[in-house]
Parts: sequence; structure tokens; C-alpha cells
Amino acid sequence: MVTRFWLAATPALFVLLWSTGFIGAKYGLPATEPFTFLALRLLIAAGMLALLAWLMGASWPRGPRLIIHITVAGLLVHAGYLGGVFYAIHLGMAAGVVSIIVAVQPLLTAALAGWLLGEQVGLRQWLGLALGALGVMLVVWNRLDGAGSWGAFVAALVALLSITGGTLYQKRFCPDSDIRTAGTIQYLGAGLLLLLQAVGFESMRIEWSGEFLFALAWLVLALSVGAVGLLFVLIRHGAASRVASLFYLAPPVTVLLGYLLFDETLSPAALAGLMVVMIGVLLVNLPQARSAAAAPIAEGCVGSARH
Repeated sequence: MVTRFWLAATPALFVLLWSTGFIGAKYGLPATEPFTFLALRLLIAAGMLALLAWLMGASWPRGPRLIIHITVAGLLVHAGYLGGVFYAIHLGMAAGVVSIIVAVQPLLTAALAGWLLGEQVGLRQWLGLALGALGVMLVVWNRLDGAGSWGAFVAALVALLSITGGTLYQKRFCPDSDIRTAGTIQYLGAGLLLLLQAVGFESMRIEWSGEFLFALAWLVLALSVGAVGLLFVLIRHGAASRVASLFYLAPPVTVLLGYLLFDETLSPAALAGLMVVMIGVLLVNLPQARSAAAAPIAEGCVGSARH
């Protein structure tokens, strides 16, 4: 009975953890700069995930070609996506707004999958993509009134394109790698790249405080390691499809958490945009002929627990 309840609750817990990734960025970024924060987080996570893989006897990728593919996918998903998200929040964009913009990822992926992977994309998917774009316009329309706001929007757009490209790359070149060992490789590669960016463009100063340590520990343990473990449990029990559907609840949860924790508010137009984005995502991911590429990263080289 306890095991059955745990398995039923795990997908929702996974979504909740994903949503708190944006909130963790809000707590940690006042103490340091985004690339420094991410490099520290990912390198610590790489070490912890490597230890976990060793303790669990996970299999490592064989051959340099596969390792290179896994690394490239990781650079897109972690360095590109997380770097864009954290930089947008660093420039002042609300966590809820960033989450709504990147929520267009499954829609954009579904559209590009038809062109790049030869998968069928129907009228309903294209309608969903159009609604997603309209929803994002409603969200950001009144927020791009300064240079900083435009910079934050570009950073969020980079995050969106990176996670979309990473999804397609993973699906094409490394769909079956172990999520623990592939995650270790991806975290290490992305962490080193972000470290180089931090050395080149940031002061790398950190104001150590209890709040910063909590944010760092939460993002490493609860997301970079814990969510990967949850995903592994879900895949083993055949519940990954539930993660794919529940994942799309992350933007509303993030908006709610942003309101409760940081008093972030959205205009009526932005709230309407959120609903339009969710309807668009629903259209793309209805059970009939749902494209596997449109699902979150949960079905790629390594799980989508990547906030």
C-alpha cells in the first residue's frame, strides 16, 4: 500500500521539484552572478551523481562518439537552458514569466520534429504552437519597456531554443543512455563551460550566507540529484508518460510559488497568456498521436530534472 501510494505521488512531486528550480534561482542569485552560481551547482552535482552511479552499479557509455553526443546535449540542456534561465532572472525577469516562456518548448519541439526527425506534425500541433506563441506575447507584451527587460527576454529565448535543440539532439543521437551516468557527463561538461564563462565575464564573488547555502543545497540535492532519482524510479515502473503530462503544470506552479514567496504578480493579460500557453501545450500533447519529441527531456539521454 505504501509503495503504491509513493509511486502515485512521485510524478506530482517531480513536477513540484521542477517548479522550485526557478524559485531557487531567485534565492541564490542575489549572492553571486549566474554563471558562477550554475558552475558551482553543476560541478557539485556531477560529483554527487557520479558517486550515486558508482554505488548503484550504473553502466557508463561506451565509445567516444556516444560520450561526445551526450556532452553536446548536456551543453544545450544545462549550459544553454539553465544559463539562459538564470541570466534572465538575474536581469530582473520574474521567475513565473521565465517559466511561461520556456513552457513553449514542447510546442516548438513538436513543430521542429516534423522537419528534423521526419515525425508527423498535424494541424492540431500547429494550432497549439500558434497559441503558445500568442500566450507568450500576452505575457511579455508590457514587460519589454527597457534595455534590461529586452536582455532578459533574449536570455529566456536562448534558454527556450537551447532546451528545444537539446531535446531533439538527445532524441536523435543518444536516446537510451543511463540517466545517472549520462547525467554525470552532462553536468561535468556544462559545469566546466559555465566555469569558463564565469572566469571570463564575472567577478566570481560569492556572498556566503544561510540563504545562499540553502538555495545551492536545494538545487543540487532536490533537483540535480533528487529529481533524477525520482525520474529513474518512474521510468523503472513505466510511469514516464505521467511525468510528460504533469510537467506542463510547472508554469502555473511556478507562478503560484513566485506570488507566495516573492510577491511576484502577473497582469490580467499575463495570466490570460499563461492559460493560452497551457491550452496550446494541451493541444500538442493530447493522447492521439502525441509526438515523443514533444515530451520533456524525460525521454532523452538524461532526465528533465535540470533546473
